[in-house]
Amino acid sequence: MDDLLSHALRQLLEDQCTTALVRSIERGESPAAFWSRLEESGFADALVPEEQGGAALALADVFPLMELCGTYATPVPLAETMLARALLANAGVERPGGSIALASGASDAGGGIRCASVPFGRVADWVLVQQGAQCLLLPAAHAERGQAVFPLDAALTWGSAAAAAAKRVAGEHDLHALQACAAAAQLAGTLMSVFTRTLQYANERTQFGRPIGKFQAIQHQLSVLSEHAFAARMAAQIGCDAPGATPERLRVAVAKARTSEAALEVAALAHSIHGAVGFTEEFDLQIFTRRLHAWRQAAGSESHWHDVLGQELVGRRDGLALDLLRAVTDRH
Repeated sequence: MDDLLSHALRQLLEDQCTTALVRSIERGESPAAFWSRLEESGFADALVPEEQGGAALALADVFPLMELCGTYATPVPLAETMLARALLANAGVERPGGSIALASGASDAGGGIRCASVPFGRVADWVLVQQGAQCLLLPAAHAERGQAVFPLDAALTWGSAAAAAAKRVAGEHDLHALQACAAAAQLAGTLMSVFTRTLQYANERTQFGRPIGKFQAIQHQLSVLSEHAFAARMAAQIGCDAPGATPERLRVAVAKARTSEAALEVAALAHSIHGAVGFTEEFDLQIFTRRLHAWRQAAGSESHWHDVLGQELVGRRDGLALDLLRAVTDRH
């Protein structure tokens, strides 16, 4: 089943999500036509219960799909929408059409809601915001947009009227963990994409009469790069290892810490092997390494999630570090 699903999405993205499309959406073109094709495919409802029109898959089943979003640098929040729609469906809230970003927000002095940086905030139709203990669903079109570092992200602010009209999602939810889970899975895909592109470049680029991949120094860099990429992918799988649609926070901590840690190393090694050409706008590598840096920070970098794991370890009155390791990897 996993192979069938991932093959179908891979074919769709291979055909539709070209680097030319990614560049055009980053430059301000509307993602509506591309999102419409994704919506028609049904992947956005993969985690939604069957009786509500979804596929009722578990989080572990959709990991390959979220990973592909990173592999192809998908310029819309498909992975986040999968998680958000499942949360809304399970909470009994009517889920809207369109894409949904995930964010943390705070109240401002006028009774509005402010989100300092929303991944995919510039291209999402809706934003599911965690404000304190409550979750709110807000239309992105009603927000005042501010610039963010990554071109698809945005700072969003809703006025008091929009905040009052927001849909409240009942129950306790950990949107921060959901966002980190999606970011880790997409980081895994991007890391593997950077690795394969760098390996191909090293085998094709010649210097002194032979491919640079034949030189021992480059081979060493490639081996370190591959080690980080494959270890991060396994960690991201652990983060998505859940029987339902909700990840376990400790597993997410392992996933996001390892993938964020790998992001810096892999980006640096890839650009070192590519040389100056890797930084140029017309070369595709920078599309992916920029995402490594953006998603590394999204929902907390490795230091944040290392702290989460450290606090859990220190807070255990009995048991060893090995017991914590077993607790988060017991199905692997």
